[in-house]
Amino acid sequence: MPTLLTAAQTRFLRGQAHDLKAMLQVGGKGITESLVAEIDLALEHHELIKVKVGAEDRDARDAMIDDLAERTGAALVQRIGHTAILYRPSKERRQIVLPRA
Repeated sequence: MPTLLTAAQTRFLRGQAHDLKAMLQVGGKGITESLVAEIDLALEHHELIKVKVGAEDRDARDAMIDDLAERTGAALVQRIGHTAILYRPSKERRQIVLPRA
């Protein structure tokens, strides 16, 4: 089930992600099961990550980002160019406390 965020929570997470570096990159092979598993682990550990998507075509890039968010159950916080910010609260240990509204 995808994570749903309010506008205030999205703004908060964009601010939190500002200084983050892209953790993972989608390469020429596209979205593989191992990449989805790696993103899943990164989200569980960090909750908020940046992912670079290497597709040249904007529509293909957007489709890949949407697919990644859907397959990992993460919320798409922001997408700028080739970079997407994904958020999903950790099941084991939550680190990020979101604003209520």
